[in-house]
Order: sequence, then C-alpha cells, then structure tokens
Amino acid sequence: MASEAEKTFQRFAVFGESSSSGTEMNNKNFSKLCKDCGVMDGKTVTSTDVDIVFSKVKAKNARTITFQQFQEAMKELGQKRFKIKNPDEALENIYKLVEGKDPATTGVTKATTVGGVSRLTDTSKYTGTHKERFDESGKGKGIAGREETTNNSGYVSGYKGAGTYDKKSSK
Repeated sequence: MASEAEKTFQRFAVFGESSSSGTEMNNKNFSKLCKDCGVMDGKTVTSTDVDIVFSKVKAKNARTITFQQFQEAMKELGQKRFKIKNPDEALENIYKLVEGKDPATTGVTKATTVGGVSRLTDTSKYTGTHKERFDESGKGKGIAGREETTNNSGYVSGYKGAGTYDKKSSK
C-alpha cells in the first residue's frame, strides 16, 4: 500500500521542479497532491489545513518534506478528513485516494496554430525584404538572408574590378 503512495509522492515531487530528485516535496506540490487526489475537499480539509499540516511535519528551517514526513502529514489529514473512523482506517482511506494518481495538467495553456498564428508563420505570404530571407520551399536562408555579405576576395575590400588586373597587364 505504501509503495504505491510512495510512487505517487515521487511523481508529484518532481512535477514542475526540474532540479528535484523525487525524494523531497515542497509545499506547492504537496498542496497540488492533496487537491488532485481528493484529500482536500474544501469542507473538512481546506487549503489552509494542508498548509498548516505541511508546516507542522517539516523540519524547522526546511522548505521540503521527505516521504516519512509525508506519511505523518497523511495521518493528520486522514484524521481530519474521516473523523468518524479510527486513525488506521482513516490513513488507509487517504492512501486509497492517493494511490496511482498523476499530477493533473487540466487548465494548462496549450500552444495553438489556428487563426492568426498560421497566417503569421506562412512564409509564402511574406513580402518585401522579409521575402528574401526564405527560399522557394519556405526554408530560412539563415544569416545570408538577414544581412548583405561582402565579397572580401580582392586586395582592397569592396573592390569592384576583382580579377581584371591580369587581363590588362598581359597586353
């Protein structure tokens, strides 16, 4: 039972935290776990209760909790959520809520390519100097399409009659 809860703990611990190893969870992810798994119901267990329990179980100057501290927090929240049951049954019910859950990403903004975006990224509709930055297939030319490159092959840079000296002197 605890191994499934530990897997859920790890999934929520690394959610949104690229540097997290999954062994410790911050308050934001703990609140998300409680909300997504249904531990926080808004009546008997509120976001304030979750924050208070988090502060109670974590070390004095720490910002994160370990899985051991997470289990203590779940015991407290279980007693608050399921008041009529004994502490062991309440903890078991909390773990049933938590097991096998993943962090939800509902309400997250997704990238869109409809409407104005597709019109702006269609290179066939570009005009003027912007059109010169792309070839016929719509692929960008890179730096050659952005700036005028000079031919520095002559003795003097920008010399227009490059390669004509030999023709004049051989007469």
